[in-house]
Amino acid sequence: MNHRVSCAASDDNKANTLPWYARATGKMMAVGDDGYLLDNRRPEAGTRFGALSELFDPITFGHVTSLGIGPGWRCWEVGAGSPSVPTWLADHVAPGGHVIATDLDVSHVATAGGFEIRRHDVGADPPPGDDFDLVHARLVLVHVPQREDALRAMVGSLRPGGWLLLEDADPALQPLACPHERGPAEELANRIRRGFRQLLAARDAELAYGRTLPHVLRSAGLVDVGADGYFPLTSPACAVLEGATVAQLRAELVSAGLATDAEIDAHLVNVAAGGLDCTTAPMISAWGRRPG
Repeated sequence: MNHRVSCAASDDNKANTLPWYARATGKMMAVGDDGYLLDNRRPEAGTRFGALSELFDPITFGHVTSLGIGPGWRCWEVGAGSPSVPTWLADHVAPGGHVIATDLDVSHVATAGGFEIRRHDVGADPPPGDDFDLVHARLVLVHVPQREDALRAMVGSLRPGGWLLLEDADPALQPLACPHERGPAEELANRIRRGFRQLLAARDAELAYGRTLPHVLRSAGLVDVGADGYFPLTSPACAVLEGATVAQLRAELVSAGLATDAEIDAHLVNVAAGGLDCTTAPMISAWGRRPG
């Protein structure tokens, strides 16, 4: 199911309808039409979402539980991607609660039930409400060039006493695919990961954003700010995520001269063989409460 909206534009206004990266650089790139490198419409996206859920859902759910979620809460899940988090939230706010899941591409949540779904650009569109008990965004803002606008929208949508939980990656804090580089397979994995980081940086991803989250929340006027980090050194889900991500970005890595097809083939074979201790970037979780 495709919920994307298209509209015709006159020549005079056409520039304003281009994605942010085309306006900034004057050229189009082989990514989703929202500028996101890891286009959720690609066939690998479902595999990536499954691995991300396995890795990070327990961390997210633990934080939300500690914030006191319960029946009657109103929640906004920003950049939902897959249905795992909004479904869990909906189960925990019943009866009487409400969950809105938003994303630029809602195709992966469109068939889920129990929560409201809206196509939404958090960096440009008004928030879908102004009385939320919880607003949560995971692995979203690092990819949003209009981070300050998005943050203002999320903070402004909280009721007094409501919580904002931001969880984002910090690839610069731990940049390697295989921290124990013990041979050619690990060296190749780390070289391809460096290429991935270069592709992200070229699209205005902030690769050191995760570590700034506590300061970001305090600067936004939130109180009772806390934060922690999660870093899975290796797991089967890490390997699944690595394989799906590199397969999805093959064309971009090759066209940018960051890897060859043969190198990517070799890396994917190494990942599938199960001998690599692949990891992800650390995920920093930070939370703060709107005074009142």
